[in-house]
Amino acid sequence: MIYFLIYLFLEITITLNIAKEIGSFYTFLEVIISAIAGFLIIGNLRNTLSEGFRAIVEKRISEEEFINLNIFSFIGAILLIIPGFFSDIVGILFQFPYIALMITKKFYRFKKNNKRSDDVIDVEIIDDNSK
Repeated sequence: MIYFLIYLFLEITITLNIAKEIGSFYTFLEVIISAIAGFLIIGNLRNTLSEGFRAIVEKRISEEEFINLNIFSFIGAILLIIPGFFSDIVGILFQFPYIALMITKKFYRFKKNNKRSDDVIDVEIIDDNSK
């Protein structure tokens, strides 16, 4: 709840200050353009996902990076649709993969995948003590 109130305060403060400087017409225009951009990003999500799958197959990114990049891109698109300058700024920043990865690495600690070693031999022991 406290994070929502902080977000709301920042959104209103930044939006009012910028709107006061640029005027109501340009503020309206910015809201419309950013919403269109958000819808276009969501519409292009299929292509973005296929490029991400290709990057996973080619071992350029990990599965965690793929998930986080696409989640941040989607959240950024939603933030672009929401009216307000602060949400638009954050939404645009989330569209850059390096910023999304930086945020992800800062807040989340990924566990290293414990891959099976090829040196392990799986055996089954059968008891031959029949009476």
